[in-house]
Amino acid sequence: MRIVILLVLGACVMSYGQDQPNAAEIKLRLKKLNFLGTVLYVAAHPDDENTRAIAYLSNERLATTGYLSMTRGDGGQNLIGPEIRDQLGLIRTQELLAARRIDGGYQFFTRANDFGYSKNDEEAFRIWNKQEVLSDVVRVIRKFQPDVILTRFPSDARAGHGHHTASGVLAEEAFDLTNDPNAFPDQVSEIGLWQTKSIYTNTGRWWNRDINENTPGIVTMDIGTYNPLLGKSYSEIAAVSRTQHKSQGFGSSGSRGEALEFFEYVKGYHAKNDIFENINTTWTRVEGGAAVEPLVKAAINAFNEEDPSASVPALLQVRNKIMSLKDGIWKTRKLVEVNQLIEDCLGLYLSSVANTFYLAPGEKVSTAFELVNRSTLPLKLKAIASPQLSFDSSFNATLINNKPLEFKINKTLDAKASYSDPYWLKESHSLGLFTVNDKNMIGKPENDPAVTFEMKFELNGETLRYTIPLIYKWTDPVKGELWRPLEVVPPIALNLSESVVVFNDAKGKSISILAKSNSDNKINGNISLELPKGWRAEPAVQQVELSNRGQERTISFMIYPSDEETTSLMKVKAKIGDKVFDKSMQIIQYDHFPIQTLLPPAEAKLVRINLKKNGALVGYVQGAGDEIPAALRNMGYEVWEMKNDEVNTENLSKLDAVVLGIRALNTNERIQFFMPDLLAYVKKGGTLIVQYNTSGRLEIDQDKFSPYPISLSRDRVTDENSVVKILKPNHPALSVPNKISGKDFEGWVQERGLYFPDKWDAQFEALLATNDPGEDPVEGALLVSKYGEGYYVYTGLSFFRELPEGVPGAYKLFANLVSLSKSSKPVSQKIKSGK
Repeated sequence: MRIVILLVLGACVMSYGQDQPNAAEIKLRLKKLNFLGTVLYVAAHPDDENTRAIAYLSNERLATTGYLSMTRGDGGQNLIGPEIRDQLGLIRTQELLAARRIDGGYQFFTRANDFGYSKNDEEAFRIWNKQEVLSDVVRVIRKFQPDVILTRFPSDARAGHGHHTASGVLAEEAFDLTNDPNAFPDQVSEIGLWQTKSIYTNTGRWWNRDINENTPGIVTMDIGTYNPLLGKSYSEIAAVSRTQHKSQGFGSSGSRGEALEFFEYVKGYHAKNDIFENINTTWTRVEGGAAVEPLVKAAINAFNEEDPSASVPALLQVRNKIMSLKDGIWKTRKLVEVNQLIEDCLGLYLSSVANTFYLAPGEKVSTAFELVNRSTLPLKLKAIASPQLSFDSSFNATLINNKPLEFKINKTLDAKASYSDPYWLKESHSLGLFTVNDKNMIGKPENDPAVTFEMKFELNGETLRYTIPLIYKWTDPVKGELWRPLEVVPPIALNLSESVVVFNDAKGKSISILAKSNSDNKINGNISLELPKGWRAEPAVQQVELSNRGQERTISFMIYPSDEETTSLMKVKAKIGDKVFDKSMQIIQYDHFPIQTLLPPAEAKLVRINLKKNGALVGYVQGAGDEIPAALRNMGYEVWEMKNDEVNTENLSKLDAVVLGIRALNTNERIQFFMPDLLAYVKKGGTLIVQYNTSGRLEIDQDKFSPYPISLSRDRVTDENSVVKILKPNHPALSVPNKISGKDFEGWVQERGLYFPDKWDAQFEALLATNDPGEDPVEGALLVSKYGEGYYVYTGLSFFRELPEGVPGAYKLFANLVSLSKSSKPVSQKIKSGK
């Protein structure tokens, strides 16, 4: 395992779990030493980047290439699990980092929060706070100093999504500001000024279908080139990179052969044939740098694939020459590259492994070191230091070829060490902008490692320094050796069993809290609840005692609500000695990136509503992943989360209603086989609720998932405060057992809904109409059809967002839909008779 930290101008790129590069990869990096050009690709979201272009520019043109994403994709949907919003943003951040580790780019972000689909850039700028996000774009450009900026989207409505357009606008405005000392002057003394030479739009065929290599003013690049050192075309590399966007279902297959990309001039120097025209990409761009290039060429020519370590003396010469240059970005950047090459050529393995993956501030940690020099060169370890552990020790040990140097130390973590939760989620944030108090973190994709060790070596009289993170490793019997970063967490975590608790009446409910120790020290303290006025808990305080790391105890309180309908917040606190702890712990674990830990406040929403329901047992068939089952249980239903082979006539006959998870028609490949049973169930008197799906990649024919024709579209209403007109107030879905009014659409989050049907059979009744400002009303948000004795419901309303947020009106409306077959017959008879 090879774990290296590259700190390059604020962009922390950790090569998690990478293997030692082979000789071909080392040679490619050697060649990269002699190219001094930088490209920054700019777009709005994870997945917007052109991975082929990044792979080509980084590995063929050998440019330092970065991707600046305005957002972390927090407002999208999740095809691999139930995580949405902040958690989804963390997943997509890690997916971008996984992609960059494959295509060779650096990753950057602004503080902009992806609040959901936006139909124009004016809305995006209003919610984001344009000047704040623009300052972040300027900061990243000033730090990264790109010669060329490439945008994915044009700065007008052709880009489609408001965030897309906004990313183009911000890139163009930043291009004009980064060399202006009056633009965000607080950055200038720290970072300095920079002027990018050119900016181009990577023109997409969906807004310019007729473009080709002969279009006037277009720069064309063939990015389908084959790299014999890597044994792949850049299209093949890009496919693997893009496949890391698993939460969006972007698995891609590689392609071979010519692949043309077109770049449309926007500002600056207008190149005719190559984006690097008129840009000095040699060492002569650096004062005194001309002497470096021949040294690198000599190292490339003499490189021995059978013995990369033979290149180390030449690389030390290159390093010394670079170190003699004046300070600047290319000195910093190329020193990182050459130091990495020396490590690679030595076959140097450096590892520090902790005895735990969670560590509380002020706690002791045991660290096992393994250092292996896999070359014949006389490498000596001189010192190891860790500021977080107050460790600084001298050594005088020679690392003999392929003989591990292994030892352990026991040290105490700084008692003031900050927690390891993602830096942009440490504080509460607005709808459009994350709160980041440390300006030096802005632009970084993730936290720096919690604990690091700087190792000082001596080789042929030269000093080499390498910094590695402290990690935790274990062996899985199936997957083999695995690892995760060591993270600093509170000594006690307080996890509630539910994030939203619904009280249908004044009766009390039992709420459980899982208290878990993250410390080797004994924990003895009290847990209490902070409740809104009019609410009470019995008992008021509970004692907790935990003796060992990892020990858990479930503590229960009986909560009694107020008489008034309200939505409130309950906070959990643990007092241990004179310290108060109030964090929960959420773990995100998927195979394509390292385990992530979040530390949100230990709190839950309390919803007191006079909610009525009919029916008792509801079936749920999973789609892309949502938290609807938990919401149904909150309403008082028993939920059967059905496996595909359980969806049959006999089992369906036991249910009062069936709910399909979001995008079930897109993601469940078995849906086509049991949909006839579901429709037969409806015909016999059941209720089927189908949540939103996209019209593309359906796992079932368009005319077979509904009893009557229905056509899906991309219609959506993004303004969560848009007026909702109730078209048929007496329909059972809007009147029984809960009367739905306009008030029930207050307090919704992110959007009204998405991918509404735009055409439907006359057997369907459209119950609601709503629209974004300046647009015509759409009526496809909630369609209900009587089919035989039962009800078929198709809804694009964003229940998957509203129910986990505890929106009272969403609970009432969803309860009505689930209750349809059990409560609507008398009312439907009145409707038929015209009463």
